[in-house]
Amino acid sequence: MAVTIKDLSAYLGLSPSAVSKALNGYTDISQETRNRVFAAAVKLGYRPSAIARGLKTGRTFNIGIVYSENSGSGFTHSYFSPVLESLKAEAEIQGYDITFISSSMRASGQKAMTYLQHSQYRNVDGVCIVCCEFNDPQIIELVNSGIPVVTIDRPFEGKACVASENVQGMKALVNYIISMGHKKIAMIYGSPSNITTIRLNCFIETMKENGIPLLEGYLVESLYHNPGAVKEAVAKLLSLPYPPSCIVLPDDFASLGAIELIEERKLKIPEDISIAGFDGVPILQMLHPRITTVLQDTFTIGREAAKLLINQIEDSENFIPRTVEVATKLIKGETVANNRR
Repeated sequence: MAVTIKDLSAYLGLSPSAVSKALNGYTDISQETRNRVFAAAVKLGYRPSAIARGLKTGRTFNIGIVYSENSGSGFTHSYFSPVLESLKAEAEIQGYDITFISSSMRASGQKAMTYLQHSQYRNVDGVCIVCCEFNDPQIIELVNSGIPVVTIDRPFEGKACVASENVQGMKALVNYIISMGHKKIAMIYGSPSNITTIRLNCFIETMKENGIPLLEGYLVESLYHNPGAVKEAVAKLLSLPYPPSCIVLPDDFASLGAIELIEERKLKIPEDISIAGFDGVPILQMLHPRITTVLQDTFTIGREAAKLLINQIEDSENFIPRTVEVATKLIKGETVANNRR
């Protein structure tokens, strides 16, 4: 049977109102009494009622998550999965549950709800938009609805956002490749998005800053997190009359397609062709040779997103929307050859 405030009251010899005030941090209760109450709560296994807490605060302590990635990886995605895990862990530390928000949810045989309608149906306190088509009218409706929102990787004016320092990361990667003596550098980039535009523009700009011409055919659009699509893109580059000496890939997971194609061509990495990825996926750092890449701090991204959203929920009057940029780190690895000769 669940322990109640009345049980704590009887155990401590205090009034129920004093116990309630101690648990909720009222200043007219001494620190000594608060310590006694909390110690007893832990000892007896007291857990506050979510319903009672909601009635008291006007909140449900439930955060919505919009996650709709199109690579088919779902919750095994090498970048978004650890972001979600970190976000969930931080939310739980602060006493919030997680509900996934869908645009295909139906109630009582009605037509599918929009993201906003599902958020309202679940009565969430706020929503974190982790991965989706950000230009979707339903997403724009949700962002502009007045529900507290934080996005990951895609800023909206007047809204909170968490993103990697993609410019810092791509610039460091390209400068490193150039420092290793490469001049024929190609880039395979992911499907159109805010992040794609940032990385692609940074790649082009960094090449210009170093006085290195971008050869025709060296920019190829492909897909994120899709080894098959990237394999085809690498084949296209290697079929050019002047193939690149190094290829920058959309992400580490997609590099598996590049590795497979290069091995099928009886070529060696990095002796015959160099490659570099993005994300810093830990398990792929176990491959030999270790992939040269840019580490994205997924733990910090998820944690900061949860903190921003909960801060916005709990102190909306003083909350100032901002974009938090999380530092990236170059991993030099072993897949970029030394061409300085």
